[in-house]
Amino acid sequence: MSEKKKGKQKVVKEESDEEDDEEYRWWEAENAKGDGTVKWNTLEHNGVYFPPEYVPHNVKMKYDGKEVHLEPEAEEVATFYAAALNTEHVENPTFNENFFRDFKATLDNSDKNPPIEDFKKCDFTPILDHLEREKEKRKAMSKEEKQKLKEEKLQLEEKYGYCYLDGRKQKVGNFRIEPPSLFRGRGKHPKTGSLKLRVQPEQVTINIGKAAKVPEPPAGHSWNKVIHDNTVTWLATWKENVNENIKYVFLAANSTLKGQSDFKKFEKARELKDIVAKIRHDYNKDMTNKVTAIRQRATAMYFIDRLALRAGNEKKEGEEADTVGCCSLRFEHIRLEAGNTVHFDFLGKDSIRYQNTVTVDGQVFKNLKLFQRHKESDKDQLFDRVNTQELNKHLSSYMDGLTAKVFRTYNASHTFQEQLKNTPVSGSVNEKILAYNRANREVAILCNHQRTVSKTFDNQMNRIEDKIRALKYQKMRLKKTMLTLDPKLKKKRPELDEPESDLGEEWCEEYEKHLEEKEKDRLRKKFEKDNEKRKSEGKGPLSESELNEQLEEAEEKTKQLSKERKTGKMEVKKSQTVEKVEAQIEKVNERIKVVNLTKVEKEENKTTALGTSKINYIDPRISAAWCYKHDVPIDKIFNKSLRDKFKWAMEVDKNWKF
Repeated sequence: MSEKKKGKQKVVKEESDEEDDEEYRWWEAENAKGDGTVKWNTLEHNGVYFPPEYVPHNVKMKYDGKEVHLEPEAEEVATFYAAALNTEHVENPTFNENFFRDFKATLDNSDKNPPIEDFKKCDFTPILDHLEREKEKRKAMSKEEKQKLKEEKLQLEEKYGYCYLDGRKQKVGNFRIEPPSLFRGRGKHPKTGSLKLRVQPEQVTINIGKAAKVPEPPAGHSWNKVIHDNTVTWLATWKENVNENIKYVFLAANSTLKGQSDFKKFEKARELKDIVAKIRHDYNKDMTNKVTAIRQRATAMYFIDRLALRAGNEKKEGEEADTVGCCSLRFEHIRLEAGNTVHFDFLGKDSIRYQNTVTVDGQVFKNLKLFQRHKESDKDQLFDRVNTQELNKHLSSYMDGLTAKVFRTYNASHTFQEQLKNTPVSGSVNEKILAYNRANREVAILCNHQRTVSKTFDNQMNRIEDKIRALKYQKMRLKKTMLTLDPKLKKKRPELDEPESDLGEEWCEEYEKHLEEKEKDRLRKKFEKDNEKRKSEGKGPLSESELNEQLEEAEEKTKQLSKERKTGKMEVKKSQTVEKVEAQIEKVNERIKVVNLTKVEKEENKTTALGTSKINYIDPRISAAWCYKHDVPIDKIFNKSLRDKFKWAMEVDKNWKF
């Protein structure tokens, strides 16, 4: 059996029950990349799902200490803010200012609303209390109520979640219109807290096949437009009000069209590797060109290539966050120091701050100093004679469809493949996965895929530490058991008598008490369950004294654990032997090693978002080939949804190269 087939088996075996017998393997068909124009011939779907209308709860907020009645529209907006009270957003002055501006505008829509002018006098906690009560009600729902909700959700998904594209059933991505809410944004977005209005059918354009039945809009409404454009892949579109972004409903990640799009993207990046040397040669040559525009373009291309910067697009002043890319950098975003050192500091896409200090080639540094001579202000453009459109037009002269964005995909995939060479060939699966995630992290750092440290990070790390201590506690008891079985080992193997690190007397006592409480909780639940069963069988309940007796045994067990720990004399079972106990110690050591790797990985990745680069910038075939080469189960790297999304990439063999 070939390695390719072996790799394929690892994926298909698990999911064969869920797949259609007639699965369309588009990547094996002719013209797999698509022709770049017509995307489909027939398209049928049921449109989009609108969120239900707001139902007032009539819980009054307070203003200046007094309860005030709000009309439904204003009450809904107040409820949005109340839901955010226990988050960091309400600590952001910009969030509060934008919310209050839009809240007051909503209040002005009805004369029945009270006059509210001072944000500091507003108290939304009564509404928050109501939301918390509703949350508890949902938690306390019966099994039947939860099942009913599940069935309603499945009915929605069956109606809106699938379409027929060229006669084949395909999954739709997010078919739900976003409900109204307060806009959050990422980073220091200037519009955070603004009200996202309810989208109406009159704003939505439907794209569907000419012969297909047009889905009905909600009662009393009509669609903005109905079109039949088979050169695009979206099913519906509308414009949201906060940033005036165009929103689309596309097919799901595992659909034919999305798969073809991903395939084309990564193949284009692979093609770049054949000409990247020439491009680099040319832009290095153009660094000294007498025409300033060409010299600027060459310098910008250097940054896009070497630092994986986004090209950047022009922004409407005051309309969006002050985010920039390479072509829109201003002099205030860089600082030059001796030794060809450049400090970058600016807000990139999604208002994520980019801070980096790099040593650049000498000519690049000279060019930056040259450009600075002509500036009038730090607000001036660094590359005032270059824009993204012109840069991409120049790149397309090397290869059809080549843009600055392709460089990010190329450099991400190339860097990842090179970093994977550090995988320990003879390491355990967990050690190999750590090497994989380290390679992934290098790419995430290159692409500036950051995340803030989770508020629960310290608690998570403490739980991992406790897990390690618990394993060491087991190991300590096993070592004492070995010495009890064979006291002569104390001289032959003195390490068995050495104390385990991090296991202080106080921690051990707390852990033993924790084990006791855990056992008591188990016994109580079992007692209740047994009595429920006896009741259903028409039998009388078990005696409380029986439970109390078991609980006392749990307490005695704790005393026994403490005594054994202090004396070193263990209660040995007849079946235990030195050999068996030693084998148990080896298993515990392996588990400690695995948990330690988890700890290292979590610490290393606490400020880095690995998912974005893995899903969007790294060719998934690199990961698949790596798994087959190093005998790492593919599901350790890609979850089921990603294996579905990248099904076309799972076909490679272990020797595939980007």
